[in-house]
Amino acid sequence: MNATDYLSNRQRFYKSLVPGDLLAVFSGTELRKTNDEYYPFFAARNFVYLTGLQCKEAALLAWRDSAGQVRERLYLLPPDPMAERWTGVRVKPQEAEAVSGVTDIRINTAFETDLRAMLSGGNYGRIFLDLFRLAAGDPDAPAHRLSRYLQRDFPFVKIENADAVLRQLRLIKQPSEIAALRQAEKITEAGILAMMRASRPGKYEYQYKADFDYALGQFGPQGPGFPSIISAGKNNFCIHYYSYTGQAQDGDMVLNDVGAQYDNLITDVSRGFPCNGRFSEKQRILYECVLATSNHMFSIIRPGMAMADVDATI
Repeated sequence: MNATDYLSNRQRFYKSLVPGDLLAVFSGTELRKTNDEYYPFFAARNFVYLTGLQCKEAALLAWRDSAGQVRERLYLLPPDPMAERWTGVRVKPQEAEAVSGVTDIRINTAFETDLRAMLSGGNYGRIFLDLFRLAAGDPDAPAHRLSRYLQRDFPFVKIENADAVLRQLRLIKQPSEIAALRQAEKITEAGILAMMRASRPGKYEYQYKADFDYALGQFGPQGPGFPSIISAGKNNFCIHYYSYTGQAQDGDMVLNDVGAQYDNLITDVSRGFPCNGRFSEKQRILYECVLATSNHMFSIIRPGMAMADVDATI
C-alpha cells in the first residue's frame, strides 16, 4: 500500500460529492488506562482507508468547490518536544504526505477555524461525517461531537453519514489490499503453526499466546490485529475468551481465533487442534465434519451471493 493506493481510495469516495459538499474524517484519540498510561492507539479504520495514517487526533477535510474541483487538507498534531520525549516522535508533515499523498497539511488546532470559515461563507451546504456507532451507548467519536456543534451553530448544513459510503467501498478490495491480506494470512499461519509445534499437555494458555505473539513479531511491529482468543479444554465454550489462565490437559482441544495485521489489513482465522497432537475418535469425527462443511462452502460461494443464501446452504 502506498500514497497512490490511498489517493485512489479517496477519489472513489469523492465521486459521492457534488459542488458544495464537504467530507470530514477523524483518526480518533487514545483512551486513558490509568494515571499516566493510555491503551494502545488504534486509528479509525475509515480514516486509515482514506489516508494510510495511524496517528492520533488527526483529521482529513475535503470539499468539492463550485467549479467541481475537489480539494483536500490534512490536520496533524503539532510538534511538542516534551510530549514526544515521553511518548515518541509525532508524524511530521512530510512523512504524512509521503504516506497519504495529501499535500496541504496543517496543525489540527486550525481545523475548526478553517471549517467554520468555509461554512460561514455560505458556499457549502452538506457535510459527510463518519458517524459509525455499533451501539447506542458507545462513547462519542469526534464526528459525533462535530455533528452536535454543526446542528447548533450551522443548522442549515445537512449532515450525511460517510460511513455508509465507505463501507461499500471497503467491501471491494483493491489488488494492493488483496496482496496485503495474503501476506497477513501467511503471518497468521506462522503464528498458528508455532503454537501447534510447541503444544503439549500441561501448557498454559498464556504460553500459547506467547508463542503466537513471538512468531508474529518476526514479521514486523504491527502484530495481532485484535486481542487473540486462545483457550483450552472447557474454556473453548467461552466465545470471546481473553483470560489466558487455563492449562491444557492431555486430550484437550486448543482453540484459537487470531489474526495478524499487515499494512493496515487484518485477517481473522479460527483453528482448533489437540494439545497432545492426536485427535480422539470423537474429536476427529467433529473436525472432519467441520472441515468438509468449510470446504463445501468455499466451493459454492460466488460474488453477489447473499449471506442469507449462504446460511441457508449450511
